[in-house]
Amino acid sequence: MPPRFFVDSALTADAVFDLPDAVVRHVQVLRLAPGDAITLFDGRGGSHAATLTELGKRHAMAQVGGHDAAEAELPYPITLAQGLAGGDKMDWLIEKAVELGVTAIQPLQASRSVVRLSGDRAAKRQTHWQALVQAACEQCGRNRLPAVAPVATLEGWLPQASANSARLLLSPRATASLPELAGAHRASWREQGVTLLIGPEGGLSPDEEDAAIRAGFAAVSLGPRILRTETAGLACLAALNAVLGGF
Repeated sequence: MPPRFFVDSALTADAVFDLPDAVVRHVQVLRLAPGDAITLFDGRGGSHAATLTELGKRHAMAQVGGHDAAEAELPYPITLAQGLAGGDKMDWLIEKAVELGVTAIQPLQASRSVVRLSGDRAAKRQTHWQALVQAACEQCGRNRLPAVAPVATLEGWLPQASANSARLLLSPRATASLPELAGAHRASWREQGVTLLIGPEGGLSPDEEDAAIRAGFAAVSLGPRILRTETAGLACLAALNAVLGGF
């Protein structure tokens, strides 16, 4: 399959397109040459076959081909509301969540979050995470980029969580099985979409869980094992893919 590149400009079939600097650098790293086939997508849906026509040290151009409307999206939207994780865990789980089809990502500051982000640091991390989303879409074949929202506090975000979606909280205290619940509500969840709340390292505090439940979240379980924060959301996404469709 030709290498795929995201460009933040509207693509038009049969146009000759000046590739942005980031794509030029990637093309050079891959040692592509004029005449090589590539795929371009602009995040507006579908993709375009293209051919490199020029390649210099600091510029590259491509002839844009026809539009391919094929998509690799899930048939329902999923928002992952993820408690901030430390180290490289947040980067890793965002990349994998994109591969599993997540539609939007909401980073959350919770009481047990190891990482504390605000101001410029939070804005820089949001930009970094959005770049990871782009790279993951290029790799996995998605043509629509999930949005990473600004970091919010759990308390401030709960009243804003979509009341139109199925709202789920993964909790070790829960007795309801996520796969069984998803199976019982398959049609409505596919229509509504799902908002999935995952705590940070150490999980959400009992008070935070209670606040989420008062806000309309249903506590669900994936079984008796306690999963790390970087595993929990991905396991839920995989379960939803299996039950609601997506695999």
